[in-house]
Amino acid sequence: MRILVLANTPAHVHLYRHAVDRLGRAGHDVLVLTREYACTTDLLDYFDVPYRVYGDHETEGYSTLAFGRELGGQFLSIGLQAIRFGPDVVFGRGPYAAVAGTLTRTPVVLVLDDEPGDFNHTVSRPFADCIISPDVTRRDLGAAHYTFDGFKECAYLHPDVFEGIDNIREYLDVDPDEPYVIVRFNALDALHDTALEGFGPDQRRDLIDRLSEAATVFVSDEGDEMDLRDLPARPYDLHPAMIHDAMAEASLLVADTGTMVNEAALLGTPAIRYRGTDDHEYGEFQELERVGLAEQFDEYDAVCDRALALLGDDEVGARWQRRRQEYVGDLVNLTELLVDVARSRGNLERLEGSTRRVLRPRSQSIQ
Repeated sequence: MRILVLANTPAHVHLYRHAVDRLGRAGHDVLVLTREYACTTDLLDYFDVPYRVYGDHETEGYSTLAFGRELGGQFLSIGLQAIRFGPDVVFGRGPYAAVAGTLTRTPVVLVLDDEPGDFNHTVSRPFADCIISPDVTRRDLGAAHYTFDGFKECAYLHPDVFEGIDNIREYLDVDPDEPYVIVRFNALDALHDTALEGFGPDQRRDLIDRLSEAATVFVSDEGDEMDLRDLPARPYDLHPAMIHDAMAEASLLVADTGTMVNEAALLGTPAIRYRGTDDHEYGEFQELERVGLAEQFDEYDAVCDRALALLGDDEVGARWQRRRQEYVGDLVNLTELLVDVARSRGNLERLEGSTRRVLRPRSQSIQ
């Protein structure tokens, strides 16, 4: 079998990398098409994933006209490379997967979450043979839409999949018992981030100052804009592939971005999200709040107060790990599900009974 995967962001690399590895070791021919964006190709290289680049994603001077030109060139490259590869099934999301599947007349499997991606969902939905999303996703995308009990991050952070490295503290140069916090600042340069605002410059500096009174602070700045030389913080400068190992050992994660909050929560690390101007209600965050693994706040002062309260509680780490064991272990191992769906060429009727029971038609699960 020939399997084509569209991976446009670092999160997409993590979503598919274990499935790509398993399918490759089983003798299938797997190709990832990607773009130069953030650390996407760095991750693909680190995990030794076979890939080809179809374009890049400019984040400065971004405009509707520039986006249209960029998208046109990417569609052409994706189409040519997809036709050359000749896949039996295409995995991805948005118009990228739709173009590849349409031009090769190949079944398309979309793996989506609850981000406010109306453009992506609207454009790609008519071309999808199978749409898979977490059960907490609140939208119904039609007869081909199926859900599973879990999160897209379960493809790489499910307890049956994730294996953290033992010496991550040595890489970070922190003592065995030294508490540390990871602060993640969003670049807010994706299409669905348009007009959103997270931590402002003064808030970023104040947050670092206040957290540094209780723990060592590592800053992961997606936009690479902050000058930390006069701040009590250290840049998170390990390879981006090690971020989950670092999060798993952290005392706390504070962010104005979504994916890393989900990831920390599933690892059993207390996670706080600052919503800023983002008023979209995400099913993933609501579920993680319900089970006590993540928290989100509209007000900046509330973020700081809660972060300091968690850092001052010696029982927090053990409490969050108990919640993780009780909740995350019962979720679906998404990597296994993706492998089975790939082998079925996106035709769920071909799935074995045990796998088919994992997936529920969306129209039934929201009744």
